[in-house]
Amino acid sequence: MIFVHVCFKNHVLVEGNPMVKEAIKKADVLIEALPYIKKFQNKIFVIKYGGSILSEERVRKSVLEDIAFLRYTGIKPILVHGGGPNITGRLKELKIPTNFIEGIRVTDEATLKVVEQELDELNDLIVKELSSLGVTAVSFKSTNKLLEASKKKTKHDLGFVGEVVDFGKDALLKALRTSIPVITPMGVSKAGTLYNINADEVAFFLASKLAAEKLVLLTNILGVMRNQQDENSLIPSINIKEADNLIKEKIIEEGMIPKVKAAVKAIEEGVGKAHIIDAKIPHAILLEIFTQSGIGTEIVK
Repeated sequence: MIFVHVCFKNHVLVEGNPMVKEAIKKADVLIEALPYIKKFQNKIFVIKYGGSILSEERVRKSVLEDIAFLRYTGIKPILVHGGGPNITGRLKELKIPTNFIEGIRVTDEATLKVVEQELDELNDLIVKELSSLGVTAVSFKSTNKLLEASKKKTKHDLGFVGEVVDFGKDALLKALRTSIPVITPMGVSKAGTLYNINADEVAFFLASKLAAEKLVLLTNILGVMRNQQDENSLIPSINIKEADNLIKEKIIEEGMIPKVKAAVKAIEEGVGKAHIIDAKIPHAILLEIFTQSGIGTEIVK
């Protein structure tokens, strides 16, 4: 009886130990992630990362750790990055005027040069920081000519702004076997003209053409919300029809509209799911992908 009592007492002490409780929580998280890790082995995830959240070191560290983790679990992430705030800041320093038409940066020759320089620097930084996490990252800049582009057709002349028409699929898949491709959103035409391309558009295009399992859009908001002022109004999951209705009802509005529309189009063209998540949440990608509840908005067929 004494032996039983001592064992029970020790058991209680162990269970009540805060360190042990924390360790058990971590083990539970790993167990919850296990079926997802198994399900997504060798699947392609296209991740778009840009805007102001790219410049914040704390956020960037968390995002890149998540991407490295995906690679270690056997998932094949492709990272497409933007760099708008960096470009705008550099143009200000050089006193080069910045003009936007319908949210698109008008790109003359002087602006194009700055765009290329800033995106190349960001690309180098991302590759370096991913490499420091023990994974292999491969840089795809404009000089690699991965993306073939043509001039974007709009009502107004946007200068050297293009859209993707093709890409080096063999080169990208070869890199993907052993590395994380890090892609700058710039393309070259058949005639050799360099174009600035919207990073969202590049991510949507690649995800569609590669029939990616997931398209992940990192933003600075929680996802699709019924009320932008109420975080509790987050909509965790919507299908294509619901997305269209939410746009008509003006629940999805402004900058979220093109993201949701493009995500819907990508799903219609073969992407498994799209996810809109807040990169400011530590390890947001892992929480969205490897937990049942997730932390953002998923768009499904």
